[in-house]
Amino acid sequence: MQELPVITPLSEYAVLVRTGSELTPENNEQVLALFRQLQLMHLPGLRDLIPAYNTLALVLDPDYLDRAALKADPVVLVRHWIERALRSARLSPPGPVCIEIPVCYNHPDTPDLSRLSELLGLAPEEIIRIHSAATYRVYMLGFLPGFPYLGLLDERLAAPRLERPRARVPAGSVAVAGRQTGIYPAASPGGWNLIGKTAVRLYDPAKEQPTLLQPGDFVRFIAVPELCV
Repeated sequence: MQELPVITPLSEYAVLVRTGSELTPENNEQVLALFRQLQLMHLPGLRDLIPAYNTLALVLDPDYLDRAALKADPVVLVRHWIERALRSARLSPPGPVCIEIPVCYNHPDTPDLSRLSELLGLAPEEIIRIHSAATYRVYMLGFLPGFPYLGLLDERLAAPRLERPRARVPAGSVAVAGRQTGIYPAASPGGWNLIGKTAVRLYDPAKEQPTLLQPGDFVRFIAVPELCV
């Protein structure tokens, strides 16, 4: 059995499972493997699972925990669940899914490409080449429904967030911040550097699976001269 992750309380009815201290594909894959296996186990008392970079939050049912016959300690209960999950032969991940996202890098809604060119000492064409040459892992979804945190970005493109976030970032904006890149699925405030735009819809609440990308997927950006809606 694998080494047990660190398990700590988040609140009276929530527990955090941490697979490591660093953002690595290995730590993230262990989070996602536990996430998938715990879903398959259909555990009584488990209300929600929230995977992130190297942590998995478990939200528990207060009624289940407070039942007189149980009086369960959330950390002890979750440790038992994790031990069961790690013993399961089904913990191995499914095959990787790679999704290609067409991106127009010379779009009017990409105001930061020229500024980053000066900041990073790279021609705009080189920024585009480096950004679209990599395959990115979807580490987690957050901030907005369907917003993918993708990494790791080439160190040559690492740039700080804006000192003053924009009040409105257009939907479909492809952006970078630190060693991450992402896509805004809807118009919203935001402080990442905007370098491209896509017409691909990342979030559709009318669909059975509303988010196009899932944690553990991979993404390739394909440079295109213009957007096709």
